[in-house]
Amino acid sequence: MIKNFASRKFRAVALITTAVFALSACGAGTGSNSASSGSGATGAFDWKKYSGTSIQVLMDEHPWTNGMKQGLAAFQDATGITVDVQSYGEDLYFDKMNQAIRTTTSPDVFMTGMDYTIATQKDAGLVEPLTPFIDNAALTSPDYNLADFPSGVLATGQFPGADSSTQLYGVPISTECYILFYNKDLVDKYLGGKVPATMAELIADAKLITKAGKGDVFGSVVRGVRATGIVDTPTGLVFNEWPADGGKIELPFNVWFDGAWNKPRLTNPAIVKGLSDYAELISAGPPNRFSLDWPDANTLFTQGKAAFYLDASVFGPSFEDAKKSTIAGKVGYMPLPVGAAGGGTGLWSWGIAIASASKHKEAAWLFTQWFTNSENTAAIGAFTGGPPRQSSADLSSFSSKLNADYVKTVQKAMSTARPTAVIKSDAEPILLVVVDAVLAMANGKNPTQVMKDAQASLQSLMK
Repeated sequence: MIKNFASRKFRAVALITTAVFALSACGAGTGSNSASSGSGATGAFDWKKYSGTSIQVLMDEHPWTNGMKQGLAAFQDATGITVDVQSYGEDLYFDKMNQAIRTTTSPDVFMTGMDYTIATQKDAGLVEPLTPFIDNAALTSPDYNLADFPSGVLATGQFPGADSSTQLYGVPISTECYILFYNKDLVDKYLGGKVPATMAELIADAKLITKAGKGDVFGSVVRGVRATGIVDTPTGLVFNEWPADGGKIELPFNVWFDGAWNKPRLTNPAIVKGLSDYAELISAGPPNRFSLDWPDANTLFTQGKAAFYLDASVFGPSFEDAKKSTIAGKVGYMPLPVGAAGGGTGLWSWGIAIASASKHKEAAWLFTQWFTNSENTAAIGAFTGGPPRQSSADLSSFSSKLNADYVKTVQKAMSTARPTAVIKSDAEPILLVVVDAVLAMANGKNPTQVMKDAQASLQSLMK
């Protein structure tokens, strides 16, 4: 998500996911032959093969969608394919999308979560495997280079995992990690300019500011609503507390299970501590803390009402936009303040997929391929802060656009990041056990007892 990921430290995400999930690292790739700027396609590959086709694309109202729209005219000119883009706010998007791809009038391409969302869609037969398109030289430009994506990022869209018959069902488009944003003016006013260095200090400082702010200013805003979408951020805090000898973390189970679905480990001390850290940050928030999702938290932070906001790095570019943020130029960025075990964070990706019900799959693949090549990934990465391709970080269309402190912070955070996804069809009941445990702790219940109860719930659920 950033400028000068070109220093190659961004490459660490490939190494980290290799270490965590025992996946082989992928090498950096070449450039691609088209760009959102409108340079068009070059070379022998026939981009006009499906000229005259019309496709429908269903998107979340996300920075990636905004960036894609900037390059849409170039794609249509180069391919002769007409694209109808429909987008919805995230509060509506998932319901709209999951309903639409089950109809005979399904969109051709759609945005999806590279987690249990795409796993559920794959098991229901709603997404088309992309590997046959990628392997077909008549449909894929020779410089597309799938190996340019870190293997740990691609793994969340590959099924079955670690199998010779594995196929890719979704292409990552935006990768985000979990960092700390802070309001420099409020840190100066309430903390004498001293930014917390540890998670314990962050929690204490957030509580101090909420008390001193007397209802006008709050120490912390984080997501506190009961929804599976909040899980990824506290998962990052669990990684932040995970010791080097804490045991293996691997897909599809992630940190919540010890290598098998019938072996939950919610009473692991690092899990208890990481989730209780997040619960403490919820409790240091405003009176409506249990109804906050990311749009609400973003609003409070950009209005200067909160000192600290711990969430996805994708929000960083918007904080520096004076048209959207009253605190532009006054935002500080840092990796998660370290936990007792030494620190770390999580990462998560959006992806795009082709619906099985699409009547124009080949044209849909050209769209997918165009907007996930290296140059377009870089250009759109300037909107999202998180291009998932390694080579995109080297391109000026990405590296020249973002705040230098933000760049440095995300670069450092990515070097410790592990994917937060649970890759299981219909994993929502599992994730809700985790969410309910966090909310119970935020309501003042004893963390040890809460996690014992959560462990029992998962054991019963996974019988």
